[in-house]
Amino acid sequence: MKGKIHKVVLAYSGGLDTSVILKWLIETYACDVITFSADIGQEEELESIPQKAKATGASKVFVEDLKETFVKDFVFPAFRANALYEGQYLLGTSLARPLIAKRQVEIARMEGADAVSHGATGKGNDQVRFELTYLALEPGIRIIAPWREWSFKSRSDLMTFAKMHNIPVPTSQAKPYSVDRNLLHISYEGGILEDPWQAPPEDLFTLTVPPEKAPDRPEVTEIAFEKGNPVAVDGERLSPALLLARVNRMAGKHGIGRADVVENRFVGMKSRGVYETPGGTLLRAAHIAMESITMDREVMHLRDSLITKYSEMVYYGFWFSPEMQILQKVMDEAQTDISGVVRMKLYKGNCTVLGRRSDASLYRGDFATFEDDTVYSQKDAEGFIRLNALRLRIRKMLQEKR
Repeated sequence: MKGKIHKVVLAYSGGLDTSVILKWLIETYACDVITFSADIGQEEELESIPQKAKATGASKVFVEDLKETFVKDFVFPAFRANALYEGQYLLGTSLARPLIAKRQVEIARMEGADAVSHGATGKGNDQVRFELTYLALEPGIRIIAPWREWSFKSRSDLMTFAKMHNIPVPTSQAKPYSVDRNLLHISYEGGILEDPWQAPPEDLFTLTVPPEKAPDRPEVTEIAFEKGNPVAVDGERLSPALLLARVNRMAGKHGIGRADVVENRFVGMKSRGVYETPGGTLLRAAHIAMESITMDREVMHLRDSLITKYSEMVYYGFWFSPEMQILQKVMDEAQTDISGVVRMKLYKGNCTVLGRRSDASLYRGDFATFEDDTVYSQKDAEGFIRLNALRLRIRKMLQEKR
């Protein structure tokens, strides 16, 4: 698409990249730039965002609290699916991007903007997540991805540009980490972390204490679930966002939820990220425990076979795809009876299941007991085993005959 761009909606955090992008868009395209900042639990002083954005040249500023929407409509659906990318990553950034991009498109419609822009680099996953969402929801929207256009080669270049234009940014040459935070997690990339042999410095972490410095006494907590969603902690019902904030504090205090991951990006390269996801780690462990007594075996095994695909789709950015809609319905159907309470112990970086109970429990002590029972005939197992061994016996007999 060619032609002049008149108005752009920029996903704006006020950090290094988007602060520079705001000024760069104005200088490069001579257009109005509207900024959109979503409060999804990044714990930043968003009150200063309007003043900062306008001082850098924004024609209009949107700042919106989307914490409840983020947890209810994006985090909890993924938790119902036990989503986990490559066995370690709880998808904190991946789940936030489609929400931000969706709201950007809605604002672009309201304001008559002809383009949207983001601060994702041309090497990363976020560019895909943002743009797949833009195009799925507004097929004709124009997209400006500065990292694929401008001449800057590094974040050091951006810091130099920011200094020249008197744009205050939080990143320094001494700690040039790329940090993404929301109510689910914090991720860190760049700097010393680009060497996968180097351990992350302890002063990098924000949400979690070092496990060795966690309290010497364990904490026991009870988490209640309804249809796969956590709804209460220690008997207190909480909204999705407040519940996640509560378990973040609890688990972080005990050093739970750190992950140092070398992952496979969608674009093809491996990258190293360090993550803190304390509450998510606790809730996933409790959810799996809840499922263990309430989910049918074959449903569980079928669902488990789909977790890898589901997680890839979230990581790659296909949240608003038709296949994702179908898969989410499957995941949610499997959660119909996942209700009850799980008791967890938090201690020195670990969360351990102590107990689980449910009115929908499929666990029958009178069947499972090793003591005397009147409901199970052990002799029935003989025919069961011989029937399952039949094809193995026939195969061996034919081999011996040949």
